[in-house]
Amino acid sequence: MAVGEYKPGLEGIPATQSNISFIDGQQGLLEYRGIRIEELCRYSNFLETAYLLIFGELPTAKQFAAFVEDVNYRRRIKYRIRDMIKCFPESGQPMDALQSCIAALGMFYPLADLHDASFIYDATARLIAKMPTLVATFHLMRQGNDPVAPRDDLSYAANFLYMLNEKEPDPLAAHVFDVCLTLHAEHTVNASTFCALVTASTLTDPYTVLTSAIGTLSGPLHGGANEEVMRMLAEIGTIENVVPYLERKIKNKEKIMGFGHRIYKVKDPRANILQELAIKLFDRFGHDPYFDLAIELENQAAKYLAEKGIFPNVDFYSGLVYRKLGIPTDLFTPIFAIARTAGWLAHWKEQLADNRLFRPIQVYTGRHGVRYKPIGER
Repeated sequence: MAVGEYKPGLEGIPATQSNISFIDGQQGLLEYRGIRIEELCRYSNFLETAYLLIFGELPTAKQFAAFVEDVNYRRRIKYRIRDMIKCFPESGQPMDALQSCIAALGMFYPLADLHDASFIYDATARLIAKMPTLVATFHLMRQGNDPVAPRDDLSYAANFLYMLNEKEPDPLAAHVFDVCLTLHAEHTVNASTFCALVTASTLTDPYTVLTSAIGTLSGPLHGGANEEVMRMLAEIGTIENVVPYLERKIKNKEKIMGFGHRIYKVKDPRANILQELAIKLFDRFGHDPYFDLAIELENQAAKYLAEKGIFPNVDFYSGLVYRKLGIPTDLFTPIFAIARTAGWLAHWKEQLADNRLFRPIQVYTGRHGVRYKPIGER
């Protein structure tokens, strides 16, 4: 590629070096710190995975116990944050509420020395701890209810499900949700992570870094795609409508939500895991007819799109899993943010270790030598 050549969306252009995660889009391989995502989902849990991503190695038993305790201790939010949430409109978007809360949170924990390991550790534990509480608090308060206090005796995943409705979740449901968080924790330099890196490179505080990342994640082409998948399945409605819907979309060259990925040219490995999780949930808690639509859509789409390297991505089945867990559709993307906080913080920490301000160039396409025309002559 020639120097200065313009590539829309920076496609294929390295923007940074990282040893946090790796993707082989041709083989359908995803690794966190060299460990395959399938192994982490089978043997690990979200908090241990978060520790791995942020600090570079799997924790010892002593380190992990201390990390869990530190996260649990920081789950609660200050009453002034709750009072602020009370003032949010009931019709407000949860991602907007979350972004506002994280920005406000930074005012209570001002920027300290970014080279201080204790500051980095405390900010990391605090943000991972408070994200679920903020999402659950807004969800309940927009309905006119008091928030449910966190329970330190519950796991990270189980506690979030508990805070949504004050019901202790089934162990299978908690396990499935924990795996979902692990699957969404990190995915190289995607749009929101790149935004986090640019913000981090200015040496601002981690709360501002996450605020910018959350804003980027909220778009329908990034974190909001799983919500769009559920709307798509509702629009399709019946098995008979799958092929006509698919053919209409292809004819009009319209995007089919939940399909295709900038990097993967095979089925997203996270989609395979989520599909298995959905089956487990349906076996225990009852079938979802939307799953039948999704399977048929995937099968039919393969006939038209497989040769183009377009397959289901992580968003295609995640909404079905969250729906069976009783999670409202507009909380799907905030849950993505809860999980991806681990990856954002890992990249923030990595950026600080060898920081250089991001300042790309542009390809100018405008005019030159235009003379100013006085307002009376326009």
